Amino acid sequence: MTSSDLILAATAGAVCLALCATLWAMSQRRRFEDHLVRLKARAATLETRLMDSQGAAEAFETAVVVLHDDGVDLVSGEDALTACAGILDVPADAQAVVVALTEADPSHAHKLKALFEQGEACAFETRGARGGVLVEGRAAGTRAWLRLAAAAADETGLPDAHRFAAFMDGLVEPAWISGADGAPVWGNAAYLRVVGVETAADAARDNKSIDRAADALAVEAAKAGELRELVRWVPLDGRRRALRFSAQPLEGGGVGVFSSDVTEVEDMRDALKKHVAAHDETLNHIADGVAIFSAGRRLAFHNTAFAELWGLEPAWLAERPTHGEVLDRLRQRRRLPETVDYAKWKAAELARYEDLGPQADEMWDLPDGRTLRVVRQPHPLGGMLLLYSDITGELRLKAQYNALIQVQQATLDKLNDAVAVFGSDGRLRLHNEAFETFWNVSAQALEAAVDFEGVVELCVPRLHDLSFWRELKGRVADPDPQMRAPTSGETRTSDNRIVVYQSRPLPDGATLIAFADVTDTRALQNALDDRSAALAEAERLKRDFVGNVSYELRTPLTTIIGYSELLERADGLSERSRGHVASVRAAATQLARSIDDVLDMAQIDAGEMALEIEDIRVAGLLTDAQERSLKAAQLGGVTLSVECDKDVGLIRGDHKRLSQILDHLIENALRQTPPDGVVTLSARRALGEVRLDVSDTGRGVPFHVQAHIFDRFVGRDRGGPGLGLALVKALVELHGGWVALESEPGAGSTFTCHLPETQQPGAAQPEFGF
Repeated sequence: MTSSDLILAATAGAVCLALCATLWAMSQRRRFEDHLVRLKARAATLETRLMDSQGAAEAFETAVVVLHDDGVDLVSGEDALTACAGILDVPADAQAVVVALTEADPSHAHKLKALFEQGEACAFETRGARGGVLVEGRAAGTRAWLRLAAAAADETGLPDAHRFAAFMDGLVEPAWISGADGAPVWGNAAYLRVVGVETAADAARDNKSIDRAADALAVEAAKAGELRELVRWVPLDGRRRALRFSAQPLEGGGVGVFSSDVTEVEDMRDALKKHVAAHDETLNHIADGVAIFSAGRRLAFHNTAFAELWGLEPAWLAERPTHGEVLDRLRQRRRLPETVDYAKWKAAELARYEDLGPQADEMWDLPDGRTLRVVRQPHPLGGMLLLYSDITGELRLKAQYNALIQVQQATLDKLNDAVAVFGSDGRLRLHNEAFETFWNVSAQALEAAVDFEGVVELCVPRLHDLSFWRELKGRVADPDPQMRAPTSGETRTSDNRIVVYQSRPLPDGATLIAFADVTDTRALQNALDDRSAALAEAERLKRDFVGNVSYELRTPLTTIIGYSELLERADGLSERSRGHVASVRAAATQLARSIDDVLDMAQIDAGEMALEIEDIRVAGLLTDAQERSLKAAQLGGVTLSVECDKDVGLIRGDHKRLSQILDHLIENALRQTPPDGVVTLSARRALGEVRLDVSDTGRGVPFHVQAHIFDRFVGRDRGGPGLGLALVKALVELHGGWVALESEPGAGSTFTCHLPETQQPGAAQPEFGF
């Protein structure tokens, strides 16, 4: 190759190299221009973002500070930094502000150090004199960033989301945030523990809930846009607890559900309900009418007695009428006290609601004659409680009681004995006028004495024996039943009076003590004892005289009767002489019987007659009596008959004395019966006794004589039988029976002896009755 060729080739190569370089340079220029355009666009974008960041920081009043090895720089928010510096009372410099944050609280210094050295995020609040500074720190790359926000004094203390979440986790009651559909979005630790999940998302995914009613409450609150509350019993930690759920819609969406344990409150509420129910039930069982009006003067409660007392319909009372309406209805039915101005009376009655102090009781006199006691009392829950008591019967009883007390006092005052009544506490309750006179004390002094000790001081001048008063005090005040047993005794006063005292416990625990002056009584008793002894001696002398006289008379009578019988049997006597002898014998026999009767009466009076009791056939007793008196009846032309029931049977008695009774009755009947008359002996058994009847058809006994027919020695001039009927009465009574007379003048008489079937022990020998 030639040199020209080489030159040409070199030139061509140089030209190509130049062209390539030009083309490369042009391409590089275009690339750099494109890169520059991109850089300019990016710079503009960054500048725009920086301006937006600064604007956002300034708009939200926050300052962003970057911390690096060379120091602290303010990135944005100069105004916010100035506000934070003013709160911390330092210059408006980022470095000074960070230093102030570090020095404000040691815990803040530890958090900032961890942020600088380890990149741990932090958030805290520093308080100053005029507010607080909210600090939030993050690490990015090799630098740490702080966002500062000034908080006014009234906003100081409001936590951020993390601090608030930590605060909510410290609650023991479940709390959570749910969506509008009721699904949980966030829950505190208590909520997660109760539901049994780790996060609220797990609870929403697994459809778990504390209580479905609480979820429904959250949905209802979201729809209504206002607070909703509900109390539910739910199981917590194995126990049934009452929770009050409060669902409150939150700004920005969602519903915050808070729960509070109100188990004790609900238990107390339930106990209060039961207490109120028991109180109402108790009031329904009392006899007094009870009405409770609320603070609005409406009927809040009434018992059954209230409706019955006023005659009000339960259905109308169930509508809770006002107090004024109740008064109006009662006035319409004339069941309120009559008053001239009802409107004024009603206004005064309703005005009592404004008086919160104690109110005096009133007495209402109703038109139907009842009297009510009205008790008003302010109710603790407001309003008024009214108690209506029908005291009509109580007033009547009180009047009767007062009358009885007055009668009792008047009765005591009429007694001659000195009477005083002491209560179980020893106080003087009652005394009569005789007590004042007996102890020579005045009523005023006794009233001032008050109790037993005071009364004793008044009585000691008249009776000095203190042991006597101590014993009486034991009868009054000692609770021992043996000490309060009835007692009585006798003592003497200082003026030599004989006093008889006695104490008697009364049913109400009181003690009655009575004193009586028996000085005159003792003197009279002694005189009576002397007289009784004299009478007994006179009775003894009379018995001895009667016995002696009877003995002295019976001896010649026996002789007269014996010789008259001999003369009657002697021959040669004329009929006239025989008649004279018979008359002498009859008179002597009658005199002997009279003497026997006198002796029997004397023996009965002395209680010395003994009965020889034996079984006696009643029919035979009547037949024997008929035979003994048959001759005398025939001489008088009188028919003597016996009528005896077959079942009359036996009787216990003294055969001799029963025969003597019949003989005297037959003799009396024959004497009273004219010729052709009839005397009837009869016997019958009835009601545990045997009745012996002696009836005649004679002239009867006059009415004025019947009352004394059984008296002794009734004169014959008055138609009396002498001593015989008195002896009949005494002998019948000695057998334990009694004798009766039925007679009408001109229609005859019937004497009836009522004798018991059997004799009581001791009747035979009265002297052995110890």
